[in-house]
Amino acid sequence: MQFGIFSVSDITEDPTTGKTPSEAEKIRNAVTLAKHAEEVGLDVFAIGEHHNPPFWSSSPTTTLAYIAGQTERLILSTATTLITTNDPVRIAEDYAMLQHVSGGRMDLMLGRGNTGPVYPWFGKDIRQGLPLSIESYNLLHRLWREDVVDWEGQFRTPLQGFTATPRPLDGVAPFVWHGSIRTPEIAEQAAYYGDGFFANNIFWPKEHYQRLIQLYRQRYAHYGHGTPEQAIVGLGGQVFMAAKSQDAVNQFRPYFDNAPVYGHGPSLEDFSEMTPLTVGSPQQVIDRYAAMRETFGDYQRQLFLVDHAGLPLKTVLEQLDILGGEVVPVLRKELQKDRPVDVPDAPTHAGLVTAKYGDGPARQAVPGANRGDNLTAGSPYQDAGAVAPAGAAFGLGRKEA
Repeated sequence: MQFGIFSVSDITEDPTTGKTPSEAEKIRNAVTLAKHAEEVGLDVFAIGEHHNPPFWSSSPTTTLAYIAGQTERLILSTATTLITTNDPVRIAEDYAMLQHVSGGRMDLMLGRGNTGPVYPWFGKDIRQGLPLSIESYNLLHRLWREDVVDWEGQFRTPLQGFTATPRPLDGVAPFVWHGSIRTPEIAEQAAYYGDGFFANNIFWPKEHYQRLIQLYRQRYAHYGHGTPEQAIVGLGGQVFMAAKSQDAVNQFRPYFDNAPVYGHGPSLEDFSEMTPLTVGSPQQVIDRYAAMRETFGDYQRQLFLVDHAGLPLKTVLEQLDILGGEVVPVLRKELQKDRPVDVPDAPTHAGLVTAKYGDGPARQAVPGANRGDNLTAGSPYQDAGAVAPAGAAFGLGRKEA
C-alpha cells in the first residue's frame, strides 16, 4: 500500500480569520507540505490541474519537478492531468521529462476535470469530452511505447513520423491512473489498457464507487491482465483529526460550512455519514479506513485531501504529523493483514522496470545522428537498431546499426 496526500490547489478564505492567502503563499505552502509529507513517512504527494481562479496549479509538472529536487523518496503524482484539453504530445513529453528529473519517482492521474469552461479556453468542445479523452489517451499510450508514431484521429492534426522526446526513463512508460467519480467508460478504459483506476472517493456514498470499481475489476480480467483481485485500485479520502473527536469537529466545522465545494449544503454530520469524510480522533480514522477493503477489496493507494477549504498551513502540517505518526503506520499493518499473496504491490518505477527486463539491463535511449525527421522509417535511436547517418534528412542514404 501507498499512502499520501493530494491537493486541489484551491485558494480559499480562512473563515476563522477572514484572511485569503496569495497565490505565491499557497504555492510555497504546497512545496512545504510535500516535503513534510516525506518527512513524516508518507509515500505520495499529488497535485491537481486547474486553469482558473481560485486555483493556482496550472502547471503540475513544473511544481512536481521542483519538489523532486528537494525530496529523495516521495512519489510525485497528479490528482488530475487534463487529458481532454492538454495536447497528448505535450503530456507525453512533459511527463517523460518529469520522470527523468525525478529518477522515476512519479506517475500521473488522467481525468476530465470538473471545470466546464476549460474546454473552450483550450479550443475544445465539452460535448466531445468523453470521446476526446479516449482518443487522446490512445495517442499518449503509443507515444510512450513507440519511437516513431504515425497517427490520425478526429480531434487533433495527424502525426507522421513523430518521436516524443525524451523517451521514457529506462524504456518504461510512466504509470497511469485513470481518475473518475462518475463515468463507467473511464473504468472501462483503465481496464482495457491494464492501467490503474482511481476512484476519488470523497463526494458520494460508497455504493457509487463500489459499482465503478467492480466494473473496472471485471473488465480488467476480461482483457486478460489478471484476476479481478489483481487490478490496481486507488482511493481518495478526507480527514480532519484531533486527539479528542469533539475538538476535531469544533475546529473543522467553520471550514466545512464555508467550503466552496460542499459548504452551505448538508451538515458536517450528514456529509460524514454519507461519504468517507472522517472528522474525529486518529482511532476513528483508522477504524473507518481500515474497513475500506471490506467494501472495495484490497487496493494499492490511499490519498487524503487535507489542505482545502482555507485551512492554514500550520493546521495542515499538524494533520500530516498525525497521519504520519499515528494513523498510517497502523493502517499499513491493518491493510496488510491476510492480504492475498497474488494481490500486486502498489506500482513503482523500479517495479515496472523489473517486470519488463527482469535482471537484464534497462533501455538507455541513445539518439542517432540528427536527420531532421523520422519519415525514412525505423527508429532514430541507435539502441533501437536503425541509425541514420548525418545528413540523412537531406537525401543521403541510411544504414543499419
